[in-house]
Amino acid sequence: MQHVYMDYAATTPMLPEVAAAMQPFFSQRFGNPSSIHSMGQEGRDAVEAARGQVAGLIGCQSDDVVFTGGGTEADNHAIKGVCLAGRERGNHIITTAIEHHAVLYACNFMKELGFEVTVVPVKDGLVDPADIKKAITGKTLLVSVMHANNEVGAIQPVEEISKITREAGVCFHVDAMQTMGHLPFNVDMLGVDLLSASAHKLYGPKGVGMLYIRPGTRVVPLLHGGEQENERRAGTENVPGIAGFGKAAEIAAPDMGKEAATLTAYREKLVDGILARVEDAYLNGHRQKRLPNNVNISFDFIEGESILMYLDSEGICASTGSACSSASSEPSHVLTSLGMPVERARGSLRLTMGRWTTEAEVDKVLEALPRIVSKLRAMSPLVKERCGWINYL
Repeated sequence: MQHVYMDYAATTPMLPEVAAAMQPFFSQRFGNPSSIHSMGQEGRDAVEAARGQVAGLIGCQSDDVVFTGGGTEADNHAIKGVCLAGRERGNHIITTAIEHHAVLYACNFMKELGFEVTVVPVKDGLVDPADIKKAITGKTLLVSVMHANNEVGAIQPVEEISKITREAGVCFHVDAMQTMGHLPFNVDMLGVDLLSASAHKLYGPKGVGMLYIRPGTRVVPLLHGGEQENERRAGTENVPGIAGFGKAAEIAAPDMGKEAATLTAYREKLVDGILARVEDAYLNGHRQKRLPNNVNISFDFIEGESILMYLDSEGICASTGSACSSASSEPSHVLTSLGMPVERARGSLRLTMGRWTTEAEVDKVLEALPRIVSKLRAMSPLVKERCGWINYL
């Protein structure tokens, strides 16, 4: 069975060119990049070349990029590093209700160390910059707001927020996992002090991420034990992964606009088609201010996990939300933060597209999904209750 992959927000397929760029560093060119001999320096050269490629994608200097073991590490490094470096000046963090758990859990950990955390609410998936401004106090060290939400795709007004943080003299971190390599931006345009991203979200390898640190931003290292990454991240560099990240960044730069236009058209076709074919279905997040590839819809009276199982049986791969919390039985914290009833949040489906998505695949989803929803509702006790039937089972 040929699969229709609609889970690009969870991870993207690796580009063949990326795999080719990585391959030599698994075998022939395996030297430790910290070694001074020629084989080690081959690895060092690869790391620095990739640093330049990644920096070029986001418009910063190479020295501003720190490679990490993934996006979660980068988020943790930003939050914990800034707060620990500045705790003599304050103890307050501001974030939003829809952040990835890598951010929210890191903030909760800082609470255990005596820091205060303000979680700003959202409306229609979007944070209001005025709420960020109201939350800032004389003790605020850091504001952390994602560029675009990984579940409902809402693109946040980070440029407006950055003006507020700059005026207040507060450090600003942005999680750009879903946007780097997909939406054109640079760090000066966004006005960020720190920006985190992950290679596997832009057709690169898993297990490697990056943290941009604006010059002059004080950040305590998260890991200790070596002088790698200009003493900002200890540990032998993942040379194959970093080389792959660099290649993915290089390929992404010229293709973003064309890919975004195509995916926006597919997104609109999916949204219009699903809402027209299925009753009691609701688009989650802002209709326009969202990622080009993201469709998140909730269906009354059925469970999202059941939809996934039936879709998978027909070769369609999707998700109910963040892959990092897929084992949890709790409803999405993102959807409930939008004011959605728990029952409806449990009936959510996330369809995310990418470079290899075709219109024929979109058509297959539009044919299969309404049929699956109808079949599940025919078996649902919730539908029977709605119709006034009594279910004693």
